[in-house]
Amino acid sequence: MPNFDFLAEQLRALTAQGRRRELVARKIDGPWIITADGQKLVNFGSNDYLGLASRSALHDRNQPTNCGSGASALVCGWSESHQRLAHAIARLEQTEAAVLFPTGFAACSGTIATLPQSNDLILSDQLNHASLIDGCRLARAECRVYRHRDCNEVEMILASRRSEFDQIWIVTDGIFSMDGQVAPLDRLCDLADRYGAHLVVDEAHGTGVLGAQGSGVCEALGVKHRVPIRIGTLSKAIGSQGGFVAAPQVVADFLVNRCRSLIFSTALSPAAVVAAQDALNVIASQPQLRSCLQRLSRFLRRELSIEASETEAGVPIVPVIVGGDKRAVEASAQLAAAGMYVPAIRPPTVPEGTARLRISLSSMHDMAMIEQLVRSLRELQLIPLPRCPIGSETA
Repeated sequence: MPNFDFLAEQLRALTAQGRRRELVARKIDGPWIITADGQKLVNFGSNDYLGLASRSALHDRNQPTNCGSGASALVCGWSESHQRLAHAIARLEQTEAAVLFPTGFAACSGTIATLPQSNDLILSDQLNHASLIDGCRLARAECRVYRHRDCNEVEMILASRRSEFDQIWIVTDGIFSMDGQVAPLDRLCDLADRYGAHLVVDEAHGTGVLGAQGSGVCEALGVKHRVPIRIGTLSKAIGSQGGFVAAPQVVADFLVNRCRSLIFSTALSPAAVVAAQDALNVIASQPQLRSCLQRLSRFLRRELSIEASETEAGVPIVPVIVGGDKRAVEASAQLAAAGMYVPAIRPPTVPEGTARLRISLSSMHDMAMIEQLVRSLRELQLIPLPRCPIGSETA
Protein backbone atom coordinates (compact mmCIF):
# COMPACT_ATOMS: atom_id res chain seq x y z
CA MET A 1 0.00 0.00 0.00
CA PRO A 2 1.27 3.53 -0.78
CA ASN A 3 2.34 5.62 2.18
CA PHE A 4 0.44 8.87 2.66
CA ASP A 5 2.16 10.03 5.83
CA PHE A 6 3.16 13.24 4.03
CA LEU A 7 -0.54 14.15 3.73
CA ALA A 8 -1.24 13.21 7.36
CA GLU A 9 1.59 15.51 8.47
CA GLN A 10 0.07 18.42 6.59
CA LEU A 11 -3.32 17.72 8.16
CA ARG A 12 -1.73 17.69 11.62
CA ALA A 13 -0.20 21.10 10.85
CA LEU A 14 -3.65 22.44 9.87
CA THR A 15 -5.07 21.12 13.14
CA ALA A 16 -2.35 22.87 15.12
CA GLN A 17 -3.11 26.13 13.32
CA GLY A 18 -6.84 25.85 13.91
CA ARG A 19 -7.43 25.58 10.15
CA ARG A 20 -8.49 21.99 9.64
CA ARG A 21 -11.92 21.68 8.05
CA GLU A 22 -14.39 18.81 8.30
CA LEU A 23 -17.70 18.00 6.64
CA VAL A 24 -20.56 18.21 9.16
CA ALA A 25 -23.99 16.77 8.39
CA ARG A 26 -26.72 19.30 9.13
CA LYS A 27 -30.38 19.70 8.26
CA ILE A 28 -31.67 22.99 6.84
CA ASP A 29 -35.17 24.05 7.87
CA GLY A 30 -36.06 27.54 6.59
CA PRO A 31 -33.93 30.04 8.55
CA TRP A 32 -32.74 27.30 10.92
CA ILE A 33 -29.99 24.69 10.99
CA ILE A 34 -30.64 21.47 12.89
CA THR A 35 -27.44 19.84 14.14
CA ALA A 36 -26.91 16.09 14.40
CA ASP A 37 -27.72 16.23 18.13
CA GLY A 38 -30.97 18.10 17.49
CA GLN A 39 -29.84 21.62 18.38
CA LYS A 40 -31.77 24.31 16.49
CA LEU A 41 -29.66 27.31 15.43
CA VAL A 42 -30.55 30.47 13.53
CA ASN A 43 -28.68 30.02 10.26
CA PHE A 44 -26.38 32.97 9.47
CA GLY A 45 -24.16 30.88 7.22
CA SER A 46 -26.23 30.18 4.10
CA ASN A 47 -26.18 32.02 0.79
CA ASP A 48 -29.92 31.38 0.39
CA TYR A 49 -30.49 35.14 0.41
CA LEU A 50 -34.16 35.12 -0.61
CA GLY A 51 -35.15 31.85 1.04
CA LEU A 52 -35.85 30.21 -2.32
CA ALA A 53 -33.73 27.11 -1.71
CA SER A 54 -36.28 26.07 0.90
CA ARG A 55 -39.21 26.21 -1.50
CA SER A 56 -40.66 22.92 -2.75
CA ALA A 57 -41.61 24.34 -6.12
CA LEU A 58 -40.98 21.06 -7.91
CA HIS A 59 -43.70 19.38 -5.88
CA ASP A 60 -46.27 21.82 -7.27
CA ARG A 61 -45.84 20.58 -10.82
CA ASN A 62 -48.01 17.90 -12.38
CA GLN A 63 -45.25 16.69 -14.68
CA PRO A 64 -42.38 14.71 -13.13
CA THR A 65 -38.89 16.12 -13.61
CA ASN A 66 -35.86 13.95 -14.35
CA CYS A 67 -33.09 14.03 -11.75
CA GLY A 68 -30.32 13.77 -14.34
CA SER A 69 -29.77 15.21 -17.81
CA GLY A 70 -28.01 12.07 -19.05
CA ALA A 71 -25.19 13.65 -21.05
CA SER A 72 -23.27 16.82 -21.75
CA ALA A 73 -25.17 19.71 -23.28
CA LEU A 74 -23.61 19.18 -26.71
CA VAL A 75 -24.44 15.48 -26.82
CA CYS A 76 -28.07 15.18 -25.71
CA GLY A 77 -28.28 16.84 -22.30
CA TRP A 78 -29.71 20.14 -23.54
CA SER A 79 -33.51 20.24 -23.30
CA GLU A 80 -36.23 22.76 -24.06
CA SER A 81 -36.26 23.56 -20.34
CA HIS A 82 -32.56 24.41 -20.50
CA GLN A 83 -33.23 26.62 -23.51
CA ARG A 84 -36.09 28.45 -21.76
CA LEU A 85 -33.93 29.09 -18.69
CA ALA A 86 -31.05 30.41 -20.81
CA HIS A 87 -33.45 32.78 -22.59
CA ALA A 88 -34.92 33.92 -19.26
CA ILE A 89 -31.46 34.72 -17.90
CA ALA A 90 -30.53 36.61 -21.06
CA ARG A 91 -33.73 38.67 -20.71
CA LEU A 92 -32.98 39.45 -17.06
CA GLU A 93 -29.40 40.39 -17.87
CA GLN A 94 -30.38 42.21 -21.09
CA THR A 95 -27.76 40.36 -23.11
CA GLU A 96 -27.98 38.59 -26.45
CA ALA A 97 -27.41 35.16 -24.95
CA ALA A 98 -26.74 33.12 -21.82
CA VAL A 99 -24.91 29.83 -21.40
CA LEU A 100 -25.69 27.38 -18.56
CA PHE A 101 -22.98 25.56 -16.60
CA PRO A 102 -23.22 22.69 -14.10
CA THR A 103 -21.83 24.90 -11.29
CA GLY A 104 -20.92 28.51 -10.70
CA PHE A 105 -17.31 27.44 -10.18
CA ALA A 106 -17.30 25.82 -13.63
CA ALA A 107 -18.77 28.99 -15.15
CA CYS A 108 -16.11 31.24 -13.62
CA SER A 109 -13.05 29.05 -14.05
CA GLY A 110 -14.07 27.86 -17.50
CA THR A 111 -14.86 31.31 -18.87
CA ILE A 112 -11.61 32.89 -17.71
CA ALA A 113 -9.58 29.88 -18.87
CA THR A 114 -11.19 30.01 -22.33
CA LEU A 115 -11.66 33.60 -23.49
CA PRO A 116 -8.17 35.13 -22.98
CA GLN A 117 -5.69 34.00 -25.62
CA SER A 118 -1.93 33.49 -25.60
CA ASN A 119 -1.00 37.10 -26.40
CA ASP A 120 -3.51 38.62 -23.99
CA LEU A 121 -3.26 40.08 -20.46
CA ILE A 122 -5.61 39.37 -17.54
CA LEU A 123 -5.87 41.88 -14.70
CA SER A 124 -7.38 40.12 -11.66
CA ASP A 125 -8.41 41.63 -8.33
CA GLN A 126 -6.38 40.37 -5.38
CA LEU A 127 -9.47 39.11 -3.53
CA ASN A 128 -11.27 37.47 -6.44
CA HIS A 129 -13.04 34.18 -5.81
CA ALA A 130 -11.00 30.98 -6.10
CA SER A 131 -12.92 29.99 -9.24
CA LEU A 132 -11.73 33.13 -11.04
CA ILE A 133 -8.19 32.62 -9.74
CA ASP A 134 -8.15 29.05 -11.05
CA GLY A 135 -9.41 30.29 -14.41
CA CYS A 136 -6.54 32.77 -14.56
CA ARG A 137 -4.05 30.00 -13.79
CA LEU A 138 -5.45 27.80 -16.55
CA ALA A 139 -5.55 30.56 -19.17
CA ARG A 140 -2.79 30.88 -21.75
CA ALA A 141 -2.67 34.63 -21.20
CA GLU A 142 -0.33 36.49 -18.87
CA CYS A 143 -1.98 37.38 -15.56
CA ARG A 144 -1.31 40.34 -13.24
CA VAL A 145 -3.00 40.50 -9.85
CA TYR A 146 -3.78 44.05 -8.76
CA ARG A 147 -4.34 45.29 -5.21
CA HIS A 148 -7.89 44.91 -3.98
CA ARG A 149 -10.20 47.49 -5.66
CA ASP A 150 -7.17 49.58 -6.62
CA CYS A 151 -8.12 51.26 -9.89
CA ASN A 152 -4.98 53.37 -9.82
CA GLU A 153 -2.85 50.24 -10.12
CA VAL A 154 -5.08 48.95 -12.92
CA GLU A 155 -4.62 52.21 -14.80
CA MET A 156 -0.86 52.20 -14.22
CA ILE A 157 -0.56 48.70 -15.71
CA LEU A 158 -2.79 49.59 -18.66
CA ALA A 159 -0.93 52.81 -19.37
CA SER A 160 2.48 51.12 -19.35
CA ARG A 161 1.71 47.78 -21.00
CA ARG A 162 -1.43 48.03 -23.15
CA SER A 163 0.54 48.06 -26.41
CA GLU A 164 2.20 44.71 -25.59
CA PHE A 165 -1.01 42.66 -25.84
CA ASP A 166 -3.78 41.87 -28.28
CA GLN A 167 -6.60 41.88 -25.72
CA ILE A 168 -6.89 42.98 -22.10
CA TRP A 169 -9.32 41.28 -19.70
CA ILE A 170 -10.21 42.95 -16.40
CA VAL A 171 -11.69 40.31 -14.11
CA THR A 172 -13.41 41.06 -10.81
CA ASP A 173 -16.04 39.89 -8.38
CA GLY A 174 -19.00 42.26 -8.32
CA ILE A 175 -19.47 41.58 -4.60
CA PHE A 176 -16.51 40.09 -2.75
CA SER A 177 -17.82 37.04 -0.96
CA MET A 178 -15.82 37.24 2.27
CA ASP A 179 -15.98 41.02 2.74
CA GLY A 180 -19.35 42.10 1.39
CA GLN A 181 -17.58 44.87 -0.52
CA VAL A 182 -18.65 46.11 -3.95
CA ALA A 183 -16.14 46.42 -6.78
CA PRO A 184 -15.54 49.93 -8.21
CA LEU A 185 -17.28 48.98 -11.44
CA ASP A 186 -17.89 52.53 -12.69
CA ARG A 187 -14.16 53.30 -12.65
CA LEU A 188 -13.26 49.91 -14.10
CA CYS A 189 -15.74 50.54 -16.92
CA ASP A 190 -14.08 53.89 -17.60
CA LEU A 191 -10.66 52.23 -17.76
CA ALA A 192 -11.96 49.43 -19.99
CA ASP A 193 -13.40 52.01 -22.38
CA ARG A 194 -10.26 54.13 -22.40
CA TYR A 195 -7.84 51.26 -23.03
CA GLY A 196 -10.03 48.96 -25.13
CA ALA A 197 -10.25 46.25 -22.45
CA HIS A 198 -12.96 43.66 -21.77
CA LEU A 199 -14.53 43.77 -18.30
CA VAL A 200 -15.75 40.45 -16.85
CA VAL A 201 -17.77 40.59 -13.61
CA ASP A 202 -18.77 37.69 -11.39
CA GLU A 203 -22.29 38.50 -10.12
CA ALA A 204 -22.56 35.42 -7.88
CA HIS A 205 -23.65 37.36 -4.79
CA GLY A 206 -25.50 40.12 -6.62
CA THR A 207 -27.99 38.22 -8.79
CA GLY A 208 -31.44 38.37 -7.21
CA VAL A 209 -30.20 40.65 -4.42
CA LEU A 210 -29.42 44.05 -5.95
CA GLY A 211 -30.87 46.17 -8.76
CA ALA A 212 -34.39 47.28 -9.56
CA GLN A 213 -35.02 44.06 -11.50
CA GLY A 214 -32.78 41.92 -9.30
CA SER A 215 -30.09 41.28 -11.90
CA GLY A 216 -27.22 42.32 -9.63
CA VAL A 217 -24.64 44.90 -8.71
CA CYS A 218 -24.01 46.00 -12.31
CA GLU A 219 -27.65 47.04 -12.52
CA ALA A 220 -27.57 48.68 -9.08
CA LEU A 221 -24.55 50.79 -10.09
CA GLY A 222 -26.00 51.70 -13.47
CA VAL A 223 -23.23 50.02 -15.51
CA LYS A 224 -25.09 46.97 -16.76
CA HIS A 225 -24.86 48.06 -20.40
CA ARG A 226 -21.11 48.66 -20.02
CA VAL A 227 -20.17 45.20 -18.71
CA PRO A 228 -20.42 42.84 -21.68
CA ILE A 229 -19.69 39.56 -19.84
CA ARG A 230 -21.37 38.77 -16.53
CA ILE A 231 -21.02 35.44 -14.75
CA GLY A 232 -23.57 34.26 -12.23
CA THR A 233 -24.70 31.34 -10.14
CA LEU A 234 -28.05 29.62 -9.70
CA SER A 235 -27.13 28.37 -6.22
CA LYS A 236 -27.32 31.48 -4.04
CA ALA A 237 -30.27 33.89 -4.23
CA ILE A 238 -31.84 31.78 -7.00
CA GLY A 239 -31.76 28.83 -4.60
CA SER A 240 -31.04 26.06 -7.12
CA GLN A 241 -27.70 24.83 -8.49
CA GLY A 242 -25.56 25.64 -11.47
CA GLY A 243 -24.01 28.68 -13.11
CA PHE A 244 -24.38 30.89 -16.16
CA VAL A 245 -22.59 33.38 -18.37
CA ALA A 246 -24.62 36.24 -19.84
CA ALA A 247 -22.84 37.75 -22.82
CA PRO A 248 -22.99 38.74 -26.49
CA GLN A 249 -23.99 35.86 -28.78
CA VAL A 250 -20.48 35.51 -30.22
CA VAL A 251 -19.03 35.03 -26.71
CA ALA A 252 -21.70 32.45 -25.85
CA ASP A 253 -21.02 30.57 -29.09
CA PHE A 254 -17.27 30.58 -28.44
CA LEU A 255 -17.77 29.14 -24.94
CA VAL A 256 -20.03 26.40 -26.29
CA ASN A 257 -17.28 25.45 -28.75
CA ARG A 258 -14.17 25.90 -26.62
CA CYS A 259 -14.94 25.91 -22.88
CA ARG A 260 -13.84 22.57 -21.43
CA SER A 261 -15.79 22.88 -18.15
CA LEU A 262 -18.95 23.18 -20.25
CA ILE A 263 -18.20 20.76 -23.10
CA PHE A 264 -16.95 17.91 -20.92
CA SER A 265 -19.46 18.19 -18.04
CA THR A 266 -22.85 16.54 -17.84
CA ALA A 267 -25.49 19.21 -18.44
CA LEU A 268 -27.29 20.88 -15.56
CA SER A 269 -29.88 18.64 -13.90
CA PRO A 270 -33.43 19.19 -15.25
CA ALA A 271 -34.67 19.42 -11.66
CA ALA A 272 -32.22 22.28 -11.02
CA VAL A 273 -33.33 23.96 -14.26
CA VAL A 274 -37.00 23.91 -13.23
CA ALA A 275 -36.20 25.16 -9.73
CA ALA A 276 -34.12 28.03 -11.16
CA GLN A 277 -36.87 29.02 -13.60
CA ASP A 278 -39.42 29.07 -10.78
CA ALA A 279 -37.07 31.20 -8.67
CA LEU A 280 -36.57 33.73 -11.49
CA ASN A 281 -40.35 34.08 -11.64
CA VAL A 282 -40.43 34.77 -7.89
CA ILE A 283 -37.61 37.32 -8.15
CA ALA A 284 -39.56 39.16 -10.86
CA SER A 285 -42.94 39.03 -9.08
CA GLN A 286 -41.88 39.51 -5.45
CA PRO A 287 -39.38 42.41 -5.24
CA GLN A 288 -40.31 42.78 -1.56
CA LEU A 289 -38.03 39.82 -0.80
CA ARG A 290 -34.89 41.69 -1.81
CA SER A 291 -36.22 44.94 -0.27
CA CYS A 292 -36.58 43.11 3.05
CA LEU A 293 -33.12 41.61 2.69
CA GLN A 294 -31.56 45.01 2.01
CA ARG A 295 -33.32 46.57 5.04
CA LEU A 296 -31.91 43.86 7.30
CA SER A 297 -28.44 44.32 5.80
CA ARG A 298 -28.49 48.09 6.35
CA PHE A 299 -29.77 47.66 9.90
CA LEU A 300 -27.02 45.16 10.81
CA ARG A 301 -24.28 47.38 9.39
CA ARG A 302 -25.57 50.35 11.39
CA GLU A 303 -25.57 48.30 14.57
CA LEU A 304 -22.04 47.07 13.87
CA SER A 305 -20.85 50.61 12.95
CA ILE A 306 -19.75 49.46 9.50
CA GLU A 307 -19.54 52.30 7.01
CA ALA A 308 -20.66 51.48 3.49
CA SER A 309 -21.97 53.13 0.35
CA GLU A 310 -25.70 53.02 -0.33
CA THR A 311 -25.32 50.01 -2.62
CA GLU A 312 -22.84 48.18 -0.42
CA ALA A 313 -24.99 48.70 2.67
CA GLY A 314 -27.65 46.47 1.10
CA VAL A 315 -25.28 43.53 0.56
CA PRO A 316 -26.25 40.57 2.81
CA ILE A 317 -22.65 39.56 3.57
CA VAL A 318 -21.34 41.15 6.76
CA PRO A 319 -17.92 40.13 8.13
CA VAL A 320 -16.78 40.51 11.73
CA ILE A 321 -12.98 40.43 11.66
CA VAL A 322 -11.56 38.49 14.63
CA GLY A 323 -7.91 38.10 13.57
CA GLY A 324 -6.68 34.83 15.01
CA ASP A 325 -7.81 31.52 13.53
CA LYS A 326 -8.46 29.77 16.85
CA ARG A 327 -10.31 32.80 18.23
CA ALA A 328 -12.62 32.79 15.21
CA VAL A 329 -13.41 29.09 15.71
CA GLU A 330 -13.98 29.69 19.41
CA ALA A 331 -16.31 32.64 18.73
CA SER A 332 -18.31 30.57 16.24
CA ALA A 333 -18.73 27.85 18.88
CA GLN A 334 -19.81 30.43 21.48
CA LEU A 335 -22.45 31.79 19.12
CA ALA A 336 -23.68 28.24 18.45
CA ALA A 337 -24.08 27.77 22.21
CA ALA A 338 -26.22 30.93 22.15
CA GLY A 339 -28.42 29.51 19.38
CA MET A 340 -26.84 30.88 16.20
CA TYR A 341 -24.78 29.37 13.41
CA VAL A 342 -22.14 31.85 12.16
CA PRO A 343 -19.23 30.15 10.36
CA ALA A 344 -15.61 30.95 11.10
CA ILE A 345 -13.65 31.75 7.93
CA ARG A 346 -9.88 31.30 8.07
CA PRO A 347 -6.89 31.43 5.73
CA PRO A 348 -6.33 30.53 2.97
CA THR A 349 -9.93 31.57 2.22
CA VAL A 350 -9.08 35.02 3.64
CA PRO A 351 -5.69 36.74 4.07
CA GLU A 352 -3.44 35.91 7.02
CA GLY A 353 -4.43 37.63 10.25
CA THR A 354 -8.00 38.35 9.08
CA ALA A 355 -9.90 35.26 10.27
CA ARG A 356 -13.50 36.27 10.69
CA LEU A 357 -17.10 35.43 11.35
CA ARG A 358 -18.99 35.68 8.07
CA ILE A 359 -22.62 36.65 8.58
CA SER A 360 -24.97 35.88 5.70
CA LEU A 361 -28.45 37.36 5.89
CA SER A 362 -31.65 36.08 4.33
CA SER A 363 -35.11 37.53 3.84
CA MET A 364 -36.25 34.61 6.04
CA HIS A 365 -34.57 36.26 9.04
CA ASP A 366 -36.61 38.60 11.22
CA MET A 367 -35.50 41.60 13.27
CA ALA A 368 -35.53 39.63 16.52
CA MET A 369 -32.95 37.21 15.08
CA ILE A 370 -30.69 40.08 13.99
CA GLU A 371 -30.97 41.79 17.37
CA GLN A 372 -30.11 38.53 19.15
CA LEU A 373 -27.03 38.21 16.96
CA VAL A 374 -25.89 41.76 17.70
CA ARG A 375 -26.36 41.32 21.45
CA SER A 376 -24.33 38.11 21.40
CA LEU A 377 -21.52 39.70 19.40
CA ARG A 378 -21.35 42.51 21.96
CA GLU A 379 -21.37 40.09 24.88
CA LEU A 380 -18.40 38.32 23.28
CA GLN A 381 -16.71 41.73 22.87
CA LEU A 382 -16.39 41.21 19.13
CA ILE A 383 -18.03 44.52 18.23
CA PRO A 384 -18.15 47.94 19.97
CA LEU A 385 -20.81 48.86 22.49
CA PRO A 386 -23.76 50.73 20.97
CA ARG A 387 -23.95 54.49 20.82
CA CYS A 388 -27.68 54.18 21.42
CA PRO A 389 -29.95 51.30 22.52
CA ILE A 390 -30.23 48.49 20.01
CA GLY A 391 -33.19 48.76 17.72
CA SER A 392 -33.77 52.47 18.51
CA GLU A 393 -33.27 53.31 14.84
CA THR A 394 -35.86 52.33 12.28
CA ALA A 395 -34.70 49.54 10.00
